[in-house]
Amino acid sequence: MLKLGWKAGPEQYQPTELLDYVVAAEKAGFETVDVSDHFHPWSEHGHSCFTWAWLGAAAVKTRSIELGPGVTCPILRYHPAIIAQAAATIDNLAPGRTYLAVGTGEALNEYSATGSWPDYPERQAMMAEAIHLIRELWKGGEVTFNGDYYKTRRARLYTPPLSRIPIYVSSLVPESAGFAGMHGDGLITVANGLENAKQIVRNFEKGAHEIGRNPSSMPRLIELSVAYTDDRNSAIDCFKKYWAGAMVPAMFNLNLYTPKMSELNGSVVGMDTILKKTCISTDPDDHVELARKYIDMGFTHLFFHSAGPDQMDFIVKYGSHLLPRIRQMHAQEAVA
Repeated sequence: MLKLGWKAGPEQYQPTELLDYVVAAEKAGFETVDVSDHFHPWSEHGHSCFTWAWLGAAAVKTRSIELGPGVTCPILRYHPAIIAQAAATIDNLAPGRTYLAVGTGEALNEYSATGSWPDYPERQAMMAEAIHLIRELWKGGEVTFNGDYYKTRRARLYTPPLSRIPIYVSSLVPESAGFAGMHGDGLITVANGLENAKQIVRNFEKGAHEIGRNPSSMPRLIELSVAYTDDRNSAIDCFKKYWAGAMVPAMFNLNLYTPKMSELNGSVVGMDTILKKTCISTDPDDHVELARKYIDMGFTHLFFHSAGPDQMDFIVKYGSHLLPRIRQMHAQEAVA
């Protein structure tokens, strides 16, 4: 089932402002939201609230919209038992509309808060163990766990989840997508070119098949950067000011751990790169075509990320003008 969502960016907005936006997003017809979970923002100009506290507030401020982190890293600054407890609590506040999305993190958040930054293979092994422990704790019984990285002693969630919480695993490059297919209930990624997305999907499906799972029944989530405005320069300036660091692969691989480092790294991102990675247009057909390409690729949840210049205007107009057209396009193609 297709779900159209809004990307909440605490790296850019204060938490109270962000709450106003999620309420507006639900009213505008967005069905799901993913919110970044960062210790540091991508830029010195940004913000960085505690996402799990914000999710609790969003859960009681809304009634129907699906909620989850996009994504959280449950292996270093968080112990997986704490993430199991946090997600279970959100599900008690928003039963049946809570999900957990996890990734191996960035030094921007993990090294800065813990002083630890293992290499990627070790972080991936930690992730596999963390996912297993979280699922065990969600069952509600006592868990004594002796892993290579984590240990618990008769740990129990006395407020377990009310619903089955799906775990979506992040993959930004094809090489990690097989892991997502093997360990996750679904995939979450960020659009970085059609060919990259196609290869991620192929490897995700291959990983699922390898352990006897049916990937066609597994959700695939993707963030798409858009701006529904005729003020192209302001939209580009907003993406560059707050998000340029996230557009450079080194931020996900190297030990770059301060917003200043991210900002300097992102300074190489020019207008051409931003235009290539985003859909900035007031023509609804451009946005519908963008959505169609990823829906045809098999993605089931599309999160639309706008950096500005006017977030509330984007939410209201995208909900009114674009979401119905995308749903209509999808319904027509499904019938055909």
